[in-house]
Amino acid sequence: MKKKILFVINSLGLGGAEKSLTSLLSTFDYSQYEVDLLMFRPNGMFLSLLPKEVNILPQPKFLKMNSFKEQLKNPKYLITHIQASIGLRKNAKHRTLHDAQCYWKYAGKAFDNLKEKYDVAIAWGQGNPTHYVAEKVNANKKIAFINVNYEAAGHNKEYDYPYYLKYQYIAAVSDELTKLIIEAFPEMKEKIRTLYDINNAQLIYKMANFSNPFKKIDNKFILVTAGRLVYQKGYDMAVEAAKLLRDKGIDFQWFFIGEGSERKNLEDMISKYALTKNVILVGATDNPYIYMNNADIYVQTSRFEGYCLTLGEARILNTPVISTNFDVVYNQLVDGENGLIVDMKPKAIAEAIERISRDSVLREHIVDNLKKEKKGNIEEIEKLYNLLNS
Repeated sequence: MKKKILFVINSLGLGGAEKSLTSLLSTFDYSQYEVDLLMFRPNGMFLSLLPKEVNILPQPKFLKMNSFKEQLKNPKYLITHIQASIGLRKNAKHRTLHDAQCYWKYAGKAFDNLKEKYDVAIAWGQGNPTHYVAEKVNANKKIAFINVNYEAAGHNKEYDYPYYLKYQYIAAVSDELTKLIIEAFPEMKEKIRTLYDINNAQLIYKMANFSNPFKKIDNKFILVTAGRLVYQKGYDMAVEAAKLLRDKGIDFQWFFIGEGSERKNLEDMISKYALTKNVILVGATDNPYIYMNNADIYVQTSRFEGYCLTLGEARILNTPVISTNFDVVYNQLVDGENGLIVDMKPKAIAEAIERISRDSVLREHIVDNLKKEKKGNIEEIEKLYNLLNS
């Protein structure tokens, strides 16, 4: 008989965790497992890529009651929405909790328990998926995935401690992140595992060759950065670096692939520095690979990451990469061999871009090494199967 598995995630919008789950589900063994997927926001560009075997559950009732008119029908929901709103505003001033933790503190009680019982329930990502699976799901085994530098992202470990106690396993998506999670929760060391984000190389190759968005651009150096437009990804440093490159007379265009809360700030910076011809905000797309594949350099300007799936994707496509020196980058890059690692400073980013753009020998050396690398890691799913069946 098939084992019944539940995955819980915030949404399938643009992001590394969302993309990784989509890749995992595209390679899942549905002859052995029956899979349900619950999303707090049942939307996102990766929805269309889900296999037909995945059963999408209805959105939790409390989250459907968004309008004031709907909330009036159930005073309990209205009161909870008000309490959560007030709590989030207070937390914004003092920052004692991550927003997701603060939200659950006030709103968690309004979520109904799932009626179905599962063999295994998996919280895909820290925050509310972790809280929900811990408190609202009946399962024989529970697994929590962590895919970001937990404390750097602002999560309060004391608040989450009792939730993680309810899990049989905690999975971190890189070796360095595993070390950080063990430091945060040393008492749980024995149940912490490393399971890398899934990168499906064949799917990436297929999508990367659909088209070339730069075919009408002549004699310009093309840079690409992909990810949500949020502080974590360091796009502000990228704009500062772009100004330094422009001031040196380097002819380039830098494409930012993604959407997020920092868009207005970035637009203002681009306008202030007169970079509208150099820095292009493409927005969100379900196929960033056509941009990565046809770029001269892929640039990752993150301040922190759990693994950094986009960096791995650029490497699969043999695109020369430059990355800031966030903790887990060393799981993927060796400086000067398969990419360049630089300080989290606009000047350092700009200097690395200039160096690799002018030094054809270095660029070819990096590309040659990327071509020799093993591509993709769909075998990582075997580690998950081991946890599901242990």
